Amino acid sequence: MRLSGKVALVTGASRGIGRAIAIDLAREGADVVLVGRDGAALGEAAAACVAARADVKTKIVSADAGSASAVDAFVAETLAEFGRLDIAVANAGQSIDSLLLRLKPETIDTMLDVNLKSAFYLCMAATKPMMKQRSGSIVLVSSIVALTGNAGQAAYAASKAGLLGLAKSVAKELGSRNIRVNAVAPGLIETAMTDKMPEAARDYMLKQISLGRPGTPDDVSGVVTFLCSDAAAYITGQTIVVDGGAVM
Repeated sequence: MRLSGKVALVTGASRGIGRAIAIDLAREGADVVLVGRDGAALGEAAAACVAARADVKTKIVSADAGSASAVDAFVAETLAEFGRLDIAVANAGQSIDSLLLRLKPETIDTMLDVNLKSAFYLCMAATKPMMKQRSGSIVLVSSIVALTGNAGQAAYAASKAGLLGLAKSVAKELGSRNIRVNAVAPGLIETAMTDKMPEAARDYMLKQISLGRPGTPDDVSGVVTFLCSDAAAYITGQTIVVDGGAVM
């Protein structure tokens, strides 16, 4: 197990990509703190972690990752219970589509709060214990629209693009303390979020994918686990695209 003895914290862990990441980290030996808004779904995700590795220790936190005080609190709870924090995955995310001319200020605020500010707050809170340990790995879950843009998703794409600049900047700040910061940019992944896509938009995206199929949450979680492991010890400040060859 590549992550034996490590403690990981995953936001947006109740379903989809976040749930898959938590399970994969548990399978590879990490104890896992699962953060999200849906307590019942978090409980199911935690049970799946135990099914993946019977001796895993899990902690469920129902909280808003877009609140700085909430993030500070659940990172402090993690340290109090586990004594360390080795891995932080900022996966909390939401998509609200709107053409620019119809875009409401409150939609912009929501996209920035959920997709970008939550990652800022997690980086800030996780950095303190990681600096003391002189080790750690932070992974920010972005999207390929951060690289390509997409009509009707200006606010979503901008918030996800911000994660890429955040990862590079924090990687440069923390590299001397042996803390690595990377981003992953998934493409079309089978989740509850993409299930809501209009059929025409989905078909268009599928035609762009060289492998000819949408991805699964497990396709993303494996990459995140790799980035958190010693196999990626010399990788930082990078964006790994996980899209089946849609963007080249």
